[in-house]
Amino acid sequence: MFKKCLEFIKNHIDFRFYRVTWFVLLTALSIIPMLMYMPQKYGFENGLLENIQMTTLFVIFGLCLAAKTNVKFFRFCALALTLLIIREVNCGRTLFFPIPGEYHKYYSWRDLPWPWLGKVVHGVYGTWIAVVGLIFLKKKIYVELWNTLKNIKIPFWNIVFAAVATFMGAIAEEFTNNNFIFEEGFELLFYVSILSLVWLYSRNKNFSLEKAE
Repeated sequence: MFKKCLEFIKNHIDFRFYRVTWFVLLTALSIIPMLMYMPQKYGFENGLLENIQMTTLFVIFGLCLAAKTNVKFFRFCALALTLLIIREVNCGRTLFFPIPGEYHKYYSWRDLPWPWLGKVVHGVYGTWIAVVGLIFLKKKIYVELWNTLKNIKIPFWNIVFAAVATFMGAIAEEFTNNNFIFEEGFELLFYVSILSLVWLYSRNKNFSLEKAE
């Protein structure tokens, strides 16, 4: 049993620290001075940290479209990223409907002059989620995902950073009394971790299932 575990680790886990992994580590370490010195306003909706997050998402989107290996898989990843990008601006509500004269406050869909707009927007977003899900099934993206997990080593530290960021972001609201820097800082770490994974799987020969086209 122990021998099988060691064999699995050897065949499926990559413990090396790549250049892009150092970038993720620096992002993680930067959260400490953020928490110590950065004003809460920089963590508000459409604030500095959220704009950096959006920039990171668009960089990931570009990397997916530019991928020369596993092209079908990365095209789907780019499609799925549109869901995250739309979510980051709350389907456009916080981007287009701030309350005049107020700080970090936005009209809810029901308070707009067109209360039906919220239903339309959420209906379109829900439909788009369903379309992405159907493409995942119809194009058998799950097959490529499984082949990747089965045949290519997993970059251990990049996955660890993503998992830590997910956990810390999930507990942010409940245990930090709405510390926006804490929440948005770890959300940024998650996106940077995803960027590092896309970079490795699309550009590093150690993580490619096929030769570049």
